Amino acid sequence: MNIPTWAWFVTIAAFLAVIAFDFYLVARNPRDPSMRESTIWVIVYVSLSIAFGLGVLAVAGPQYGGEFFAGWITEYSLSVDNLFVFVLIMSKFAVPRDYRQKVLLIGIVLALVLRGIFIALGAEAISRFDWMFYLFGAFLIWTAWKLIKEADGDEEFEENRLLRFVERVVPSTNQYNGAKMTTVVDGRRLVTPMLIVMVAIGTTDLLFAVDSIPAIFGLTQEPYLVFTANAFALMGLRQLFFLIGGLLDRLIYLSKGLALILAFIGVKLILEAMHHHGVAWAPEIPILVSLAVIVGTLAVTTVLSLMKSRRDAAAATTSGDELTGPKHHTSGN
Repeated sequence: MNIPTWAWFVTIAAFLAVIAFDFYLVARNPRDPSMRESTIWVIVYVSLSIAFGLGVLAVAGPQYGGEFFAGWITEYSLSVDNLFVFVLIMSKFAVPRDYRQKVLLIGIVLALVLRGIFIALGAEAISRFDWMFYLFGAFLIWTAWKLIKEADGDEEFEENRLLRFVERVVPSTNQYNGAKMTTVVDGRRLVTPMLIVMVAIGTTDLLFAVDSIPAIFGLTQEPYLVFTANAFALMGLRQLFFLIGGLLDRLIYLSKGLALILAFIGVKLILEAMHHHGVAWAPEIPILVSLAVIVGTLAVTTVLSLMKSRRDAAAATTSGDELTGPKHHTSGN
């Protein structure tokens, strides 16, 4: 794809406009959104993503259109997995429910900026060193193995180095001051936990990007598609947090499904790199095959997760009834 500079500026300006409007809505009326409101906004953001993908399909052709959809679905799926950690962060810092939207929005904006830098560095590295595809592929396979190995473990939030540095260096208090990021205590200007949580979400998402950015470069090497797929995946993440918050615990096989997707993309990267280096037996995997594998894996994973959760709930109910025992009624004469 040959994307002119003005198209980049227009795209970034459009994303900034949406973020500004979103921030205005959140700042005007901070609250815990209803299920209906969250559903509507998720539908809006998904529709915008699909409309953009159809636009790429119409303008650039099915190859690039398929690459965008494969990349967006993969990034969106990995972002859903990130929500598990976001829930842990919110709980750890005891964020008031009315201000969770603002925390998520600013944290996601920070994550988008950091991802943009990461994408630019990744694109430059790939353009200069084609052996990076072998490195990316091996890394994704290793990440997939690690995900499967740790899928049954209890997940906990561990503060990263940047977050620990901010907490150590920046004067802070453990008391919230509404949605403000700073407060004055005894004449001193201190940072509230609100800013710390935003940094936690933004930097934690960047750590997740270490997996997801190589994954999307395995589906498309077009920086424009990589950036827009990431942006659309992150944009609706705030509303998705409130929409499926109660569903996260039921998606018990999600990590395994994502591991299979990452392993598939890793193998795809290595095979295609070998093909480009003259290995005759190494195939190039069409983007439609990749898209089918990604969508199919996510669909099967979701269905199996919900079925397992339903069986576990039924078993727990039955067990509870057995422990309670039959109720005996006595009647007086």
